[in-house]
Amino acid sequence: MLEYLKRLIDIPSPSGREQKIAEYIFEQMRPYFDSVTTDALGNLICRKNGGSSERIMFCAHMDEIGFMVTYIEKDGFLRAAPLGGIDYSAAAYGRVVFENGVSGVMVPEANVKPENYEASGFLCDIGAENAEQAEAMVAVGDCFTLRSSVDMLAGRRVCGRPMDDKLGCAILMAAARDHSSEFHGDVYFVFTVQEELGLRGSRCAAFAIEPDVGIAVDVTDTGDVKGAEPMEVRLGGGAAVKIKDKGSICDSFVVERLRQLARDKEIPVQLEILTRGSTDAAAIQLAGAGAKAGCISIPARYIHSGVETVDMGDADACCRLIAAAACGFYG
Repeated sequence: MLEYLKRLIDIPSPSGREQKIAEYIFEQMRPYFDSVTTDALGNLICRKNGGSSERIMFCAHMDEIGFMVTYIEKDGFLRAAPLGGIDYSAAAYGRVVFENGVSGVMVPEANVKPENYEASGFLCDIGAENAEQAEAMVAVGDCFTLRSSVDMLAGRRVCGRPMDDKLGCAILMAAARDHSSEFHGDVYFVFTVQEELGLRGSRCAAFAIEPDVGIAVDVTDTGDVKGAEPMEVRLGGGAAVKIKDKGSICDSFVVERLRQLARDKEIPVQLEILTRGSTDAAAIQLAGAGAKAGCISIPARYIHSGVETVDMGDADACCRLIAAAACGFYG
C-alpha cells in the first residue's frame, strides 16, 4: 500500500486535471476487475461482475487541492484562483510545481498580514523578470499544486502531501489487489474527480451505477491534536466509521453493518462525527433515486497542509474493512 501511495503522490492531480493519475490507476487495476472504464467527467469506474442484483460502490477521489493561473502581472508575478479549500496560512511560502514542470513559490504580498491571508493577497513567483518571460513559461488557465512529499515518522506514521485523498486511492488499490477474487455481488471501485470542488465526480458516477450501497473512503480530522475540537477519532485508533458530517447523515444500516464486519474480522474501528467538511458519501446518498451511504474514514492530522500526517496501521484497518465489506456486506 505504501508503494501505491508514494507513486500516487508523485503524480500531481489538481481538481479538473486528473488524467495522468487516472491513467496510472487504470493500468494497475485492470487485472483485478472485469471492466475498467472512464466516464465523460473523468471518473475511473472499476467493476467486478458478481452475477447479482446487489450493487455496492466504494469510491476515493483522485483530485487534490491546487491553483489555477488567472492573470500574469507586468512584472512576471502570477495571480491564481484556488481549486478547493486552500488554507493560505499553510500555503504561504510553499514551493509549487506546474503541470509542465515549471517551479515557483506561493507568497503573500508584502503588506498582507497573516491574519488577512486570502487568495486576493497572494502571488506565485516563478522567477520571471517580466510578463513576456512568464508567458513563455506558463499561461492563464495552467494549474499547479504545492510540491508533494512523503516522509516516514516514528513507528508507522507518515507525513506529507497530498494524503487527501491519495491514501484513500491507495487503500482501494491494495484491497482490490489482495481480495478482488473474493468479492461478492456486483462490486464497483470508483476513483472520482473534482471532489474538492463540490463532490462533482461521485454524483455523476453514482447516478450511472445506481448502487444499493455507496461507501466513500476519505481522510477525516482527529481530536488528538493540542487545542483540537473534541472528537473520538485519534491517530492509531483504527478505521473510522462515519456517523455524520456537515454534508450527510450516514445510513444507520450501513454504519452498523460496517461495525459488525469489524467485530467479526477483529478490525480496530472508531466512530466519527465530524462537525465540518463532507465526503463523496453526501453526493452518493442523493444521486438518482438515492442510495444507502456511508464512509470509511482515515484519521489524519493537519489536513490540507503540506504535512498531512497519518498512521499506516489505520490505513491497513481501512483496507481490511473495505475488503470485508466488498466480500461479504450482504452476509
